[in-house]
Amino acid sequence: MGRRTRIPPCPEAVVDRTRLTAAVAAAVLAVTGLVATTGAAAAADTELARNGGFEAGLAGWTCTAGSGIAVSSPTHSGTSALKATPAGSDNAKCAQTVTVKPNSDYTLSGWVQGSYVYLGASGTGTTDVSTWTASAPGWQKLTTSFRTGASTTSVTLYTHGWYGTPAYHADDISLLGPGGDPATVPAAPAGLRAGSPGSTSVPLTWNSSFGATGYHVYRDGARVATVGGTSTTVTGLTAATTYNFQVSAVNEAGESPKSPAVSVTTTSGGGDTGGDLPAHALVGYLHASFANGSGYTRMADVPDSWDVINLAFGEPTSVTSGDIRFKLCPVAECPTVESEAEFKAAIKAKQAAGKKVLISIGGANGQVQLATTGARDAFVTSVSKIIDDYGLDGLDIDFEGHSLSLNTGDTDFRSPTSPVIVNLISALKTLKGRYGSDFVLTMAPETFFVQLGYQYYGSGPWGGQDPRAGAYLPVIHALRDDLTLLHVQDYNSGSIMGLDNQYHSMGGADFHIAMTDMLLTGFPVAGDQSKFFPALRPEQVAIGLPASTQAGNGHTSPAEVNKALDCLTKKTSCGSYATHGTWPALRGLMTWSINWDRFNQFEFSKNFDAYRWS
Repeated sequence: MGRRTRIPPCPEAVVDRTRLTAAVAAAVLAVTGLVATTGAAAAADTELARNGGFEAGLAGWTCTAGSGIAVSSPTHSGTSALKATPAGSDNAKCAQTVTVKPNSDYTLSGWVQGSYVYLGASGTGTTDVSTWTASAPGWQKLTTSFRTGASTTSVTLYTHGWYGTPAYHADDISLLGPGGDPATVPAAPAGLRAGSPGSTSVPLTWNSSFGATGYHVYRDGARVATVGGTSTTVTGLTAATTYNFQVSAVNEAGESPKSPAVSVTTTSGGGDTGGDLPAHALVGYLHASFANGSGYTRMADVPDSWDVINLAFGEPTSVTSGDIRFKLCPVAECPTVESEAEFKAAIKAKQAAGKKVLISIGGANGQVQLATTGARDAFVTSVSKIIDDYGLDGLDIDFEGHSLSLNTGDTDFRSPTSPVIVNLISALKTLKGRYGSDFVLTMAPETFFVQLGYQYYGSGPWGGQDPRAGAYLPVIHALRDDLTLLHVQDYNSGSIMGLDNQYHSMGGADFHIAMTDMLLTGFPVAGDQSKFFPALRPEQVAIGLPASTQAGNGHTSPAEVNKALDCLTKKTSCGSYATHGTWPALRGLMTWSINWDRFNQFEFSKNFDAYRWS
């Protein structure tokens, strides 16, 4: 299907031309389609494709219907490649326009993977060209060439797939030939502005600069990031500290001057948000409002091993009401339940001993969807009443099932638009502001809502995915400066891909190492390098496990738990997974539940107490 070069009818014709004058020979060669190439001409050929390896995300490229993203695997070379997925009547065309010279010859090439992948050029001024492959299970090189017309100064390069086929990949797109008018350095970006700063991060946005293919971000004169778009969040900052930020625009011609500086002061309360937890803490859920096969445990009988006690559960009056209620287990269900007065007195005694007691909202049966501002406000009011009535230290968010999901088109965790997400963020910020810096905020999402976001995010740019995939990420990101602990449930989980692009399964040290490494390293969401979820601080992270085989799928033996801790905090006992760092400040462990640990002769908590962190 690619363009064929016209072949002269016989070799003798070429030999005869050698007896012609140089001028006549040149004319005849042009008529027959032959091109005389000299060493000087070849030397003038330059690389004209911008960001052909997609190392800067999609900078310089435009993909139809949001069909393309930059992914970290598979790649032909470097750290990034294009992944584009046809859907419906869209063939996932990704294109860029480049400057060329009239009456000049160009070679277009690229490496592709997938079925029915096309590479081509349009607007050539002569004959537009394309080449394709019906099947490329591995990386395959496509090459074509063209000559520009007498007045052509730009052409459009593109790749696309075919309707109804799976995603294709492309990498190392190249256009070689004489450069057009030289590119000019873009102007300094205008309109640099900061969003609401946290204690350790500052969101920045700015206006685009014409001709820019990327932007450098500077903090106090030192470059701290390079991005393809016009926004980023600078992390790793110190609380209550003033920083000066600037941005410059870059393209193949060079870097613009820096923008005027914007001065921002981070908020106080960074680091150990939520009070004075021990360096390594044990978190457990107490079945306070219901009974199950583990039996009821009175608050006064909770062992001193537990540093954070989450009361399970506060539940809504209806899925969408936002009105949260908490009551102690009924006597008929829990014959040994204490009185409310005794329960409150026991809470105060635990707090006097340095323990934190939180209300946990949700659980498997407590679906909470804050789809309206009315539900948001009811949530704040009702949760505040529970905290005040019982004198609690804070709040744990254990939204499961269908509580959180992303609307179609909500594709950037840094700026969510889905009401259930936006309203939850707003409610939690209001509660944090109401109770101050000592307020303890924890979250216990399932892996489906967090680490799965490395592969999938919501329904995806073309729809059809589970809209709950990665849905906790915008909440965690928005609250990262207020978040005391994130303890993802490393149980009741399917296999999840880690940063090594291998799937990991529950039950052994490997799963906890890979899942925790993702939180402490950060990762591109849905493989898009331009949408990177930043790492959490190690003191914000605990590993969630079931306390016994009866408590949930994915029980991990004490020996395997210790291997995971050894690997993450000391870089020993790591097995085949290579972590991206060592984090001796990892906060600790969470378990479901205190009741099940008691049922299992306190195996989980005793092992934690005996573990040597250094």
